[in-house]
Amino acid sequence: MHEQPQGLDRRTIPQRTASWATKCADLLAAAHLTPNSISVISVLVAAVAGVSFVVSGFVDDGARTALLIVAAVCMPLRLLCNMLDGMLAVEHGMKTSSGDLYNELPDRISDLLVIAGAGYATAHVWMLAGHDLGVALGWTAAALALLTAYVRTLGASTGVGNFFQGLMAKPPRMWVLVVASFVSIAEPALGWPRGIVLAVALAVIGLGSLQTVVVRLGHITRALKHRSTPPLA
Repeated sequence: MHEQPQGLDRRTIPQRTASWATKCADLLAAAHLTPNSISVISVLVAAVAGVSFVVSGFVDDGARTALLIVAAVCMPLRLLCNMLDGMLAVEHGMKTSSGDLYNELPDRISDLLVIAGAGYATAHVWMLAGHDLGVALGWTAAALALLTAYVRTLGASTGVGNFFQGLMAKPPRMWVLVVASFVSIAEPALGWPRGIVLAVALAVIGLGSLQTVVVRLGHITRALKHRSTPPLA
């Protein structure tokens, strides 16, 4: 008999069991911060990253370097908030009736702010008939990132669980942009067009997100088929 494919209730994050993560969660709980408030903070952090990206596309190289560093620092902080709000909800038993809403919506807003914002950091690097392709690429990658999360929640809503497979889940998306932000600082010294590294990174995120959507849909489809197939006598 084949084992029924089933998604997860929660993303597997090895760092949750690290002592530093446990201590951070304990401190937040002692400070009476709720999982929902941490989720809101994650959006504020993502907004700082997004604004930094946008402004970096329209300032001189010195200011751009500082803004790219700010954006690069904010993205891991956003992921940290995402991990800690879950730890408070589950490990500290602080889950609320609105917790699922706060777990999903702030993440989607954050993805939009960061990824679309990164598109503006590529301003004028790729132009076609007066249209800024880098900016359009940022919005496209953001839309595809939102689609990966939507497909994941489809699995949960149909009762087969969350499937987190694929090349461009949330953490890889953020780390691609972190690396691209730091490499972008070296563009003037390397003689590369300003914004080209982030433009390539956004293309990678977009294509990887598309692959992630296809992979997750495949897992959900197989899980639904297994669920509807009666077991052999």
